[in-house]
Amino acid sequence: MAKNLVIVESPAKAKTIEKFLGKDYKVESSFGHIADLPSKELGVDVENDFKPKYIVDKDKKALVKKLGDLAKKAETIWLASDEDREGEAISWHLAETLGLDKNKTKRIVFNSITKSAIQKAIENPREINYNLVNAQQARRVLDRLVGYELSPVLWKKIKPGLSAGRVQSVAVRLIVERERDIEAFTAEASFRVSAEFKTLEGSVFTAKLNKTFPTKEEAQAFLNENIGADFSVGNLDKKPAKKSPSAPFTTSTLQQEASRKLYFSVGRTMQVAQRLYEAGLITYMRTDSVNLSGEAIAAAKDAIIDNYGEKYSTVRNFKGKSKGAQEAHEAIRPTDITNQSPSLERDQSKLYELIWKRTIASQMSDAQLERTNVKIKASTHSELFTANGEVIKFDGFLKVYMEGLDEEDVAEEQEGMLPAMKVGEALKNNYITATERFSRPPYRFTEASLVKKLEELGIGRPSTYAPTISTIQNRGYVEKGTVEGTERNYVQLLLEAGAVKEKKLSEMVGSDKGKLVPTDIGMIVNDFLVSHFATILDYNFTAKVEEDFDEIAEGEEDWQKVMRDFYKDFHPNVLDVQENADRASGERILGEDPKTGRQVSVRLGRFGPMVQMGTVDDEEKPKFASLLPEQSLTTITYDEAMELFKLPRKLGVYEGEEIEANVGRFGPYVRFGKKFVSLEAGESAFDVNFDRAVELIKQKQKADAPIYTYEGKEVTKGTGRFGPFIKWDGMFINVNKKYDFDNLSNDDLIELIEAKKQKEIDKVVQNWPEEGIRIEKARWGRHNIIKGKVKVELAKTVDAAKMSLDEAKKMIEQKTPKKKAKAKPKAKKK
Repeated sequence: MAKNLVIVESPAKAKTIEKFLGKDYKVESSFGHIADLPSKELGVDVENDFKPKYIVDKDKKALVKKLGDLAKKAETIWLASDEDREGEAISWHLAETLGLDKNKTKRIVFNSITKSAIQKAIENPREINYNLVNAQQARRVLDRLVGYELSPVLWKKIKPGLSAGRVQSVAVRLIVERERDIEAFTAEASFRVSAEFKTLEGSVFTAKLNKTFPTKEEAQAFLNENIGADFSVGNLDKKPAKKSPSAPFTTSTLQQEASRKLYFSVGRTMQVAQRLYEAGLITYMRTDSVNLSGEAIAAAKDAIIDNYGEKYSTVRNFKGKSKGAQEAHEAIRPTDITNQSPSLERDQSKLYELIWKRTIASQMSDAQLERTNVKIKASTHSELFTANGEVIKFDGFLKVYMEGLDEEDVAEEQEGMLPAMKVGEALKNNYITATERFSRPPYRFTEASLVKKLEELGIGRPSTYAPTISTIQNRGYVEKGTVEGTERNYVQLLLEAGAVKEKKLSEMVGSDKGKLVPTDIGMIVNDFLVSHFATILDYNFTAKVEEDFDEIAEGEEDWQKVMRDFYKDFHPNVLDVQENADRASGERILGEDPKTGRQVSVRLGRFGPMVQMGTVDDEEKPKFASLLPEQSLTTITYDEAMELFKLPRKLGVYEGEEIEANVGRFGPYVRFGKKFVSLEAGESAFDVNFDRAVELIKQKQKADAPIYTYEGKEVTKGTGRFGPFIKWDGMFINVNKKYDFDNLSNDDLIELIEAKKQKEIDKVVQNWPEEGIRIEKARWGRHNIIKGKVKVELAKTVDAAKMSLDEAKKMIEQKTPKKKAKAKPKAKKK
């Protein structure tokens, strides 16, 4: 038996560490937290100074027993969870839950999984840092209080199934407020002037006028002033300039740059970075620090000199701007600078290369530039045209890496090189344009720019960005928008060959793909929370809470006092809102129906956003119509709303069944009897006619027609979310690329069906046909007990092959929903 037991968070991490430790060490994984607050209750004793109730989940009980048994036999237990607050809390839970002996338990941390880092950690063990544990407890408890008390208010006042959270709700607020700024924005037009000039040597370049004209008339008047003018170089200014490299990556800057350059979502970046860390290739990926160790700086210097020469090397020490930077005291960097291109799968390779380049560039020399500014004067007026150019004299760090820019930071035109000129030199004017341009609304947030904003405001910490952004999308408060652009006309005046001409042009504006757009429910929830819980949704308050957590981590603040100060105002506010606030539905009154005079409004209904004609006080029941997927409560017009009452449209009768066109959850469709046929992209339920509907129905009938009969049962084929398939005896069978889907032979069909049948047989671990109960293999090495439509997922630790029928029955009974007793009819009033 090994003398030493090392407990880490993840199995992947365990495998890597095992390679560096000898036979005296056994490395096991806790699979994250082994204890946490219960999922179906508050789990915080607010009357007993906010004491948390930690429980071991049933899925973890076998694991806890195994770790406990190993710990009893080991001479030394090394708690090696991650070095942040979350990791410290995991070590604390292990010590408490397993009842570890303090005299034989040591806490070790390392920010990279390398042999030297692990050996150094073992040589420098410490005790559990209870300040860090308490900071994590404070976050967990406060967030639980906010979520568990606010969410039921939303269920009661808006609709069931909603949730609120301290950081997620503030993130939604940022996105909602940005959307409202965009909606309220009014574009203002002005005319921008640019000109193309030619030097005596024949080189062509462009210059701009450093002023705009508010009207077409003023722009035209200026162009007229240039007719017949002579142009020359009035002033030429050359100045040296430099660009310095950015600091190595923190969690936030890595997420932003991976979004800009690799188009990774924040969640994807963190998943890939986690794998790189666990493989021992990069340092810990949750950090606010921009610091590099002396060892890393020396290795980077050697690599730069070897690859690019000494003049490219400049040793730099960066200092972070982030308040309350957490406990990981080094930036994200490769553990081995000399390992430039390890053999990795595609995503990991891309992210590793980005981290390597950023780290190397941070230790390289400034780029040396020469910036040229040329002023061009005209003989007929005093306005000056300006041209700017930039020449790289020494590329420095740019040889390796250039930081990306967010959309709002990108200049409309990049500066390029200018031809050689001298003061007084005559220039030929090829043309001058005055182009109508419009001011732009604020940009919608991308995932990366939202992370940047949250960090600027001091909201959240490295570990919270990815789960926050995932949560607000999973909850349906925000979605990656596909905002189609609209065509806009504009005017361009052109002075060429001594005459001014006018052109009418058009452009697409407002197109936004992949940006974060609030949904109707997101806006309604946000408005309700801002109205009734202004403190919780306040940016400064949320940032102040993060500072409190930092002070707890430093031992300067008591975590329970922070809870008391928060809860004494928060809880009474929750009770007051629950009792006295009006329901929220986001209702907008659009007008009246001209035929009946009944009110027409839009609001959130039980099944989503809808139009309502009439009110509950009318003699006649209200009429309802669902909004189309692309429509919103905040932007739908009266005319668009009235159109919706035309659905469903009756188109006629085909083969004895009525055809109607309508719109459902997944878009416009035609219904024919019990069959639903989706319209193709660009087709509308308002425009489709009888002939087109019949054409679609025939296509569907042909696609659904049996292509073979096997064992007396029909075989059909189709294409679904996961690609082409055949259907037989209620089973959907995927057809992979090995087969020609358009020309499946009978032998192909039999082979596919028999393979599927065998797969289904192999899935069954135990079967009790008389009881209708079976145990099947499921994904991720788990098993399910199945009876009819009832499915019970078993923990990984359960041996499904040894389970008895009685045990299976009991679990099925516990899962089967109880039938409600029929209510007795009420006695009629006399």
